[in-house]
Amino acid sequence: MSGVTTVPRTHSHQSNRLKVFFETIRIHQWVKNLLLFIPLTMAHHVGDVPSLLKTTIGFFCFSFCASSAYILNDILDREADRAHPTKRLRPLAARDLEVHKGLFLVLLLLLLGFGVAFTLSHYFLTVLALYYVTTLGYSLYFKRVALLDVSVLAVLYTVRLFAGGTLSGVVISQWLLAFSMFLFFSLSLLKRTSELYNGRMCNQVQAFGRGYLVSDRQQLAIFGTASGYCSVLVFALYVNSPAVLSLYSHPARLWLVCPVICYGISRLWLLAHRGKMNEDPVVFAIKDKTSYLLGMLIAIFFLSAV
Repeated sequence: MSGVTTVPRTHSHQSNRLKVFFETIRIHQWVKNLLLFIPLTMAHHVGDVPSLLKTTIGFFCFSFCASSAYILNDILDREADRAHPTKRLRPLAARDLEVHKGLFLVLLLLLLGFGVAFTLSHYFLTVLALYYVTTLGYSLYFKRVALLDVSVLAVLYTVRLFAGGTLSGVVISQWLLAFSMFLFFSLSLLKRTSELYNGRMCNQVQAFGRGYLVSDRQQLAIFGTASGYCSVLVFALYVNSPAVLSLYSHPARLWLVCPVICYGISRLWLLAHRGKMNEDPVVFAIKDKTSYLLGMLIAIFFLSAV
C-alpha cells in the first residue's frame, strides 16, 4: 500500500475558517437590524416594492456597520474578554483570528456599509453615521458607566427605527417611539442582569468592564421589569387612541396583543431570575421556540385587526 497518496482534508479547515468569520462578525446580531422593517410594516406599506427594496439594502448597510463596530470592540476588549467565562471564546479573545485581520475586516465592512448607504439617501446616511458614532462611544466609554450604558443601548435600538423610517418615507409616531424606548430599555437591563447573575456564579464582586456590582442585580431587575410593563401600558393606550382608527378596521382585536407582550416580558425576566437566560436576549430568542410562538400570535392578532 506504499503507493497510496493521502489527500489533505481541506474541507474541514475551510469550514472552520467560515465559522470563525461568522462568529467574528456576529452574524446572529444582524437580527436586531430587522427593526428597520418595523416602520414599513406598521404603516401597512409592505407591498411597496421600492421602499421594501431600499429597506432591505439598508438592512445590510446597518449589519455591515454593526459588525465593524463589534469587531473593533472585540479588538479593544480582547484582554478583558479572556478573563470572562463566555467572551473568552470569541475569535479575537481566543486568538483564532489575528488582530491585523480583524482591523482589515473593520475597515472593509465599514466601507461597504457606508459606501452602499451613500447611494440610498442622505438622511439614511446621516442616521447610519449617528448610529456608528454612538456605537463607538459605547465601546470606548458609555459601557463602563452604570445605567448610561443600557440607556445608550436602548437609543441604538430606536435609531434603527428612524433609519427604517427614512428609507420607507414613514414618519415614526410618538406611540412607536415611546413603546420602543421602554421595551428596549427593559431588554438592555435584562442583558446586564443576566451578566451579573453569571458573575455571581463565578464569585465575582464587580462585572467585567462594567460599572456594576454583582449585588446590583436585583435593583436592575426592578428597573427592567417596570420598564417592560410600561411598554405594555403604552401599547394599551395606543389601542385606545384615535390614531389607530386610520390603520385598523377592527382595532379592538389589538387588545389581544397586550397579554402576549406582558407574558413574554414576564417570562424573560423570570428566566433571567432563575439564571436560565443567555447574556444576550437576542441570542436567546433566536433559539427559543416559545419566542417564535409569541411572535406568531402577535402577527396573527395584528393581521386580524386590519
